[in-house]
Amino acid sequence: MMNMQNKITLTAAEEALLASFGRLSGSLPGNADVTMERDRLAGDIRNKGLPTRRIEAWHYTDLRNLLRTVPDDSGEAVNPVKALLEGSEVLQLVQGRASDADDIDGVAVSKVSDALADGDQSVRFPLSHEHDAIGRINGALVSDGFILDIAETLAAPIELQAVHGGGQVHTRNRLTFAEGVTGTVIERHIAPDGDAALVSNLTAISLGKDAEVTYVVMQQQGVEDIHLGKLKIELGENAKLKLLIVNAGGKLVRHEIDCTVKGEGADLMLRGVNLLGGETHTDITFDLGHNVANTTSTEIIRNVVFDKARGVFQGLIRVAPDAQKTDAKMSCNTLLMSDFASFHAKPELEIFADDVQCGHGATVTDLDPNHLYYLMARGIPKKVAEGLLINAFVDEVVEELENEALTEAVEAIITDWLDGHA
Repeated sequence: MMNMQNKITLTAAEEALLASFGRLSGSLPGNADVTMERDRLAGDIRNKGLPTRRIEAWHYTDLRNLLRTVPDDSGEAVNPVKALLEGSEVLQLVQGRASDADDIDGVAVSKVSDALADGDQSVRFPLSHEHDAIGRINGALVSDGFILDIAETLAAPIELQAVHGGGQVHTRNRLTFAEGVTGTVIERHIAPDGDAALVSNLTAISLGKDAEVTYVVMQQQGVEDIHLGKLKIELGENAKLKLLIVNAGGKLVRHEIDCTVKGEGADLMLRGVNLLGGETHTDITFDLGHNVANTTSTEIIRNVVFDKARGVFQGLIRVAPDAQKTDAKMSCNTLLMSDFASFHAKPELEIFADDVQCGHGATVTDLDPNHLYYLMARGIPKKVAEGLLINAFVDEVVEELENEALTEAVEAIITDWLDGHA
């Protein structure tokens, strides 16, 4: 008897994604191999659909149910915005298309669209797992992005500025930091105006021996936007990465971070700030593999949740048998500012070595009434006092960047968001 696979009934969003692929496939960059890969990934969406809560990795973010509609693949023309940090080298991705850019001192700059056209394997990222919906959507529809080969210490921060005015935007970037390089890179997704958008972005970051990098992901999309983002990170020997992710926009957001520690002495510092209001849904899903001995990592996620918003943090730290002397700590702390808000925290450890120091924890609370009373007793109005306490709660992790100009710029965005929601 032949085994017949039951065909699924596609949702409106799945149909819209496939229709976009059908319209765009002839104009998307890529040689014959890339085109074949795009067809395969689109076929996976058609045959398997988007993941549901039955899939463990998507249990708290039922993408098939939450992604009800998908915007048309066209969007309005938009202008770039002011850089987050004055003096930055800005590389612009406008409506999913990389602008022409010269090399920066010590940095070779090229376009993903050109690499795809040449069949360059380095920008064809494999799926992370069977249910990698972001990888499938991005792989089928990716149009452009930047490739940065960073051979020297950066004289100024680099901002990868992805700005859009609605529609669909599918981009990816690859950044390679050579041995001993230091510098700051800001990946910024922003919608100054325009209709609803679906944005998928995949960024691969590789740090060579002794590299020290600060990387900031600033997500400031529109109130009706969908953001599906993924970071793939590899850390070499004695490499140090400070990674900050700030979600201050979007209606449906899923941010995945897959990090592999490959070299002894490597250190990852992840800090996250999720600002949630209205009826938004934001998910940070983190997977870290300590694969060698004598490595460290700390992850702290701070969440502020208003109204009927819903948040998720899933964090998994895996320690391999050879990864003795691993020191890994993870925590997720949430302020619930409404009786109707919710947050799900799922920190996990998988440890296969016996000489390690690992721990995780999660807290969910509202503002401490004693702290609030202390400020109000000194003449500070309640709303102002609440704002001061919330700002202190999130600013604590931002200040760990130890970069005054960058800290002030990020804190200003957080304060503006809180002023509009508190």
